[in-house]
Amino acid sequence: MRPALARYLLARGASADEAEDILQDVHMKLLADDVGPVSQARAYLYRMTNNHFLMQRRTAGRRVRREEDWVQVNGGRDGEADERPSIENELIAREQLAILQRVLDDLPERSRIIFRRFRIDGEPQRRIAEELGISVSAVEKHLARAYEAIASARLRWSEDRPDRRHLTGERNRHAT
Repeated sequence: MRPALARYLLARGASADEAEDILQDVHMKLLADDVGPVSQARAYLYRMTNNHFLMQRRTAGRRVRREEDWVQVNGGRDGEADERPSIENELIAREQLAILQRVLDDLPERSRIIFRRFRIDGEPQRRIAEELGISVSAVEKHLARAYEAIASARLRWSEDRPDRRHLTGERNRHAT
């Protein structure tokens, strides 16, 4: 009966994947339930398949309405979700930017200049080295100093975060 039931579901508007899912659900229900003697097995299977189809459609409709309601209450204009970060995330980002700015300001002047020219202005290391009268290797060392200061600041952020995940105890000695 499976091919006939699949055609029935397709005629009702189910996609091929939906039809397979519904038929699998019907099959599992038949195996799990203790179905007594059925006088019209064919009609019983069609009714059961139809009921599962309708239940799946109702569930999908509820899901769509629930999501639309959520977007309407929590979303942006015209039912669109607001892509802006939360105020909390925005404040955290501003604070981190201020800390990074202080870290860069605390670098030696030459390291700060090289970092800005390379990372912000996008100048090649070779040109920076030529204009400052130093080797490319020296430029790389100044950049490494800046990267190390930034990495150290980021490490302090992650250690200070209260929601940081870590494993403790004898069994879980490794941090994540």
